[in-house]
Amino acid sequence: QVQLVESGGGLVQAGGSLRLSCAASGSSFSIYTMGWYRQAPGKQRELVAFITSVGNTNYADSVKGRFTISRDNAKNTVYLQMNFLKPEDTAVYYCNAKFSFKGYWGKGTLVTVSS
Repeated sequence: QVQLVESGGGLVQAGGSLRLSCAASGSSFSIYTMGWYRQAPGKQRELVAFITSVGNTNYADSVKGRFTISRDNAKNTVYLQMNFLKPEDTAVYYCNAKFSFKGYWGKGTLVTVSS
């Protein structure tokens, strides 16, 4: 069982930056592929970025060049550095841990970008 707790959301002006963190409990954090998803009001949840156990990363086209995902296995934490934020980045951001057929979600953190 893995428990995930997101933090770092808030209100920011367009063009600003935020850093989200996701702290994981339990052992074997390093084997999980960790991902960030987001869900805007009235829209489906979508993948933002993920990082594999060996550090390979992938990003949604909409955030490439602006967001960076990273992980610190010693701290059981995954980060999402978000730069040059846009109003359309406004959403609840969720952390996800995946290994084989198991998947876990955090409760989310709200990011609001004002124009």
